[in-house]
Amino acid sequence: MKAIRHFGCLGWLAVAVTTASAAHPSDSAISGAWGWAAATPGGRGGQILRVTNLRASGAGSLREALEADGPRIVVFEVGGVIDLGKNTLSIKNPYVTVAGQTAPTPGITIIKGGIGIQTHDVILQHLRVRPGEAGAAKKSGWEVDAIATSGGAHDVVIDHCSTSWATDENLSASGERFSGATVEEWRKGTSHRVTISHCIIAEGLDHSTHGKGAHSKGSLIHDNATDIAVIANLYASNGQRNPYFKGGARGVVVNNLIDNPGSAAIHYGLQLGEWGLHPWIAGQIAIVGNVMNHGLDTRAGLALFSTNGTPCEVFLDDNLAFDRAGNPVRLTSGAYTAKDSPPTWAPGLRSLPASEVKEYVLTNAGARPWDRDAVDRRIIQQVRDGTGKIPDSEQEVGGYPNLPETHRAFDASRWDLSTMTSR
Repeated sequence: MKAIRHFGCLGWLAVAVTTASAAHPSDSAISGAWGWAAATPGGRGGQILRVTNLRASGAGSLREALEADGPRIVVFEVGGVIDLGKNTLSIKNPYVTVAGQTAPTPGITIIKGGIGIQTHDVILQHLRVRPGEAGAAKKSGWEVDAIATSGGAHDVVIDHCSTSWATDENLSASGERFSGATVEEWRKGTSHRVTISHCIIAEGLDHSTHGKGAHSKGSLIHDNATDIAVIANLYASNGQRNPYFKGGARGVVVNNLIDNPGSAAIHYGLQLGEWGLHPWIAGQIAIVGNVMNHGLDTRAGLALFSTNGTPCEVFLDDNLAFDRAGNPVRLTSGAYTAKDSPPTWAPGLRSLPASEVKEYVLTNAGARPWDRDAVDRRIIQQVRDGTGKIPDSEQEVGGYPNLPETHRAFDASRWDLSTMTSR
């Protein structure tokens, strides 16, 4: 295994990459890129559950493994497409690692549904989740996230996953705004200590099946969500929320590549009507080492970071933003309190220089970067070419994948079960 280390304005961020698997956050191998959730064991030390078929439910299915009790490592003895038939997967029992890197080529792709995480100590790696319209009519109310945490989910790592064609958000940290009577209780009652790292978050469907109509969204970080780390992801061709931090949310946005955002890239906004008589809480965000490139759908003059003028404390450092001609554009728009140092920062996190982010992210982001599917390859090539578009349907960009079903027995001796890296 070769550790790739980059030196930048805040030191170094090291991510282990191989041609067979990517590193998982273990106590023995933490670079800082795992954020506040780095200490989670996931399913380490638990039983090995083998997914042996591509059925949406039943014996040997992914759903059965996710619904099991106790610490567990979910591995795959099958590759191909899991069609959920509009029935989203739920993870409600804690201490689980889902290791998509163990599947044989072509890996695991989930369609016509998503994954909802409603518990703690979860590690999700190397899955592709592409909900799409699932045959529903426009504005019919088929509103699904590709991957989302909710409730009081905490100590969750979503790493090296590919999410696209969601009809709500592609990948979010969400939950109730006001669960409890105090600010501390609010923060415990919604998503907290969540890391979203090295993912492709792309092509949220716009004029699709969402009841509100136009709704192409990348990532929502919900009101009062705290200790959320958004690190080294590719946001490509999402209309808004690349990502969007709502009222009182707190976290870091570090080393992301944002390509062809529509009307908003990184955004903060507290919606006054949603807070009612509750006292406002200022959001806190550190925005470091990100790159934004305008594309075919980008509103003219769009800034990298914008606000709706509600209270937030923001630290910005070493960010780059360009129009389609390669000319610099403004970095900020809207009122906020600028900080000289990060108002919040993940323990041990160090950043890559912005000048190196594009190539790093395009090389490393998404599910199984050593074994990408045609969708991810197309998205990355369009980022390189500047030709990406925000779609209204998966049918506009090739439709659901048609991949062969493959099988290979899981050999535990070939894997370090503490890190889920290949030997």
